[in-house]
Amino acid sequence: MHRQITPALDGEDENTFECRFHPDLKALPCDADGEYLPPFSVPPPPPAPPADGQDPTAWQPFSSRLEFDFADFHFTQLQSSEREVNKALDLWAASVTQFGGHVPWNNAAELYATIDSIQSGHMPWKTYEMRYTGPLPPRNASEMDDANDHVNMVPYKQFNHSGKRVWSNLMSGDWAWNQANLLAQNPDNLGCMFVPVISGSDKTTVSVATGHQEYHPVYASPGILSGPARRAHGNGVLPVAFLAIPKTSKKHRKKAEYQRFCRQLYHSSLALIYQPLKPFMETPEVARCPDGHWRRVIYGIGPYIADYPEQVWLAAIVQNWCPKCDARPDALDTPDANLRSHTKTEALIQIFDPGILWDEWGVRADIVPFTTDFPRADIHELLSPDLLHQVIKGTFKDHLVTWVNEYLYLEHGEKRALEIIQDIDRRLSAVPEFPGLRRFPDGRDFNQWTGDDSKALMKIYLGAVAGYLPSDMIKCLSAFMDFCYLVRRNAITSPDLTAINESLTRFHHYREIFIISGVRVDISLPRQHSLVHYPRSIRLFGSLNGLCSSITESKHIKAVKEPWRRSSRYKALSQMLLTLVRLDKLATLRAVLTLRGMLTGTTTSYTARVLAGEQPQMEAAAAAAALADDEEDDDGIVHGPRSLSDIELAPTPQRGYPKTIEVLAAHIHQPRLPDLFRRFLYEELHGPPDDNAPAVPIDACPVFAGRITVHHSAVARFYAPSDLGGAGGMYRERIRSNPNWHGYARRDTCLVDVGGPIMHGLVIGRVILFFSFVFSERVFECALVNWLVPVGNAPDPDTGMWVVELERERGIPTVAIIPVGSIARAAHLIGVYGTRALPEDFHFSDSLNAFNTYFLNRYADHHMHEFLS
Repeated sequence: MHRQITPALDGEDENTFECRFHPDLKALPCDADGEYLPPFSVPPPPPAPPADGQDPTAWQPFSSRLEFDFADFHFTQLQSSEREVNKALDLWAASVTQFGGHVPWNNAAELYATIDSIQSGHMPWKTYEMRYTGPLPPRNASEMDDANDHVNMVPYKQFNHSGKRVWSNLMSGDWAWNQANLLAQNPDNLGCMFVPVISGSDKTTVSVATGHQEYHPVYASPGILSGPARRAHGNGVLPVAFLAIPKTSKKHRKKAEYQRFCRQLYHSSLALIYQPLKPFMETPEVARCPDGHWRRVIYGIGPYIADYPEQVWLAAIVQNWCPKCDARPDALDTPDANLRSHTKTEALIQIFDPGILWDEWGVRADIVPFTTDFPRADIHELLSPDLLHQVIKGTFKDHLVTWVNEYLYLEHGEKRALEIIQDIDRRLSAVPEFPGLRRFPDGRDFNQWTGDDSKALMKIYLGAVAGYLPSDMIKCLSAFMDFCYLVRRNAITSPDLTAINESLTRFHHYREIFIISGVRVDISLPRQHSLVHYPRSIRLFGSLNGLCSSITESKHIKAVKEPWRRSSRYKALSQMLLTLVRLDKLATLRAVLTLRGMLTGTTTSYTARVLAGEQPQMEAAAAAAALADDEEDDDGIVHGPRSLSDIELAPTPQRGYPKTIEVLAAHIHQPRLPDLFRRFLYEELHGPPDDNAPAVPIDACPVFAGRITVHHSAVARFYAPSDLGGAGGMYRERIRSNPNWHGYARRDTCLVDVGGPIMHGLVIGRVILFFSFVFSERVFECALVNWLVPVGNAPDPDTGMWVVELERERGIPTVAIIPVGSIARAAHLIGVYGTRALPEDFHFSDSLNAFNTYFLNRYADHHMHEFLS
């Protein structure tokens, strides 16, 4: 069954928005010589797979599916060491020698040589020796990265059904449109395609024990790629360079000359990385695009992803100043600050001496930013807001959470504050389970905070501290949370920008409580100040989700840390680069073979069908059903394009339940179930009765004598691009009703669409039972639920969350049967704890039974925040 359960994200529904593409840079297809093709020309088709799957040249440099899968499995997935590969080859040889067979490689070195001979995906790495000054070495220009899908080849302006502007992908922002306007001033550029290059860099440590081994990778991504595709797991972001990290003795580290050398070396290295593209930033290069067409491409330096320390280096400013504006460090949020620009900085350098520039404008006159020599590039404009370090780790974790604890110490003294903090930790560990929600068994008492830790804590923190903090402090946290969730949406409308500004204003107003209470003397902090630049950055670059440093940090694992662990640790960089080249070759060959349909099914099934002379095919429906029926998965990515939202029961029925409705009612202790069942059938067949109509007598309702099938879960799939989904933005979550889930009963809650003006027409249902049956040749999928209804007609004024309570009739919880299709998605409830401490032995599985009222947690994920806003 299918129903649209997600309110269309403004600007994301193909039926509700209008795109106005740039009139001059149209990305017209051309041939390999740059001559434009006639309209509606089609690209050459991809190569077809061999008719019988037996063409050995199709697998080159491997000779079969088995050889490729063996190499890919050990090198890419298992990351086997050379010794482990040799052992696997020895076992393989032992298994086939008795039948007169042989293995394709005698040892791991021969396997690696085969991988190295793969022609596709060749990514050469070069090492440059650099001095402080001197000419830059030449380098060959590389072809444009071949993204598979989800690209926007033309700058465009997007409008929803109400005519409101929408900002989503980079190419929908004002910056890409303005760049196209500049390029269109040259008539030779008309019809070309503009490809900005998004870059990011960040130091990472691979080993503390061996002397703080550090690497400084630089990543790049084509700006025409959509934000969700860049965030999804894949090759949308790739490492392109490792910057040099100068070393010196402690005596020289603080010398101005050495620090200036390090900074200028940094900028000279970045300029070298972009040098191959510089000739094609004014004159087009003919390049093959993801759709198979050739186009005349003009490149540009796009947004740069970096945390604040790196932004200081990139913008050539003094520490604690803002890289975007000239607000002074002691008054960063002054409304009188002006935006920085290369032109303004150059003018100041011509007029004032370096000391005045340092003190009055925070400018380092001794550093030349790498963007200076590139067309249409201003580093102050191009620096992307950093959601991870400025919002999630910075303002939330380092500031607000720390300040709340400091307030508790000031207000209650050390002993009582420690008791409250321990109880807050118990509250965090007591929240009910929810798909995608990380558990905190010890509260927030852990040493190493990661970005994922902070994101997970944000989802439940507000409900845990409510009752212990003054009203203005709760409102401050709520305003910040709204700002955070709004700026992290995947598509942002002009009304959303108004809401972002309004939430930021509320946050700035209520954060004064930390000064009033004595926690802070002032709040002039670069990471918090950066939030004021977010609305402008959204208008320039679209949704900030696709430009967050969490993207580059997640790449550290595959691009730096895992290759380092696979090295000998001695002169590791060259070994790491070789590993990256081999991984890229295998990934590219895998993509080609997948496109040709040669990696369908398992290795065994494919080989058996080839030997039988059949064309190997994948039982897609069976594979999808097996994936959907994985009972251990609560949530996950849905690969593939966007589709309609839907919810359906897990395909595997549960054994051990009675098959008749009367016996089942006794089994689950729900004596009203048979009558509810008959009335449900009547309403499904005849429609619900009018509000003023008398109740239909139970004898007039259908009698059912068939079999009942019980299920322990249902799977909802919906469009949630602001959360971590596939490139198409689809996400799946499992809603459970299981009497014995890891030793305890788990009865999840869900949002049910009943219509009405309160709480967006939604109520909460706690699922007692999922079941299905067949009646009149029609399959019914149903849920038996207890209702939880809103308390009042508006959300709680402090937290902004709805409060709900269990609905009762004469003291007995109400029960209803609903079609599964009326369930929108899972809901997350947090008990309204008040000021009473939880028992030390309280278990989270009791949470949905222990409290009189609950917060409907709209911060459980980004889709929930948008759904309930």
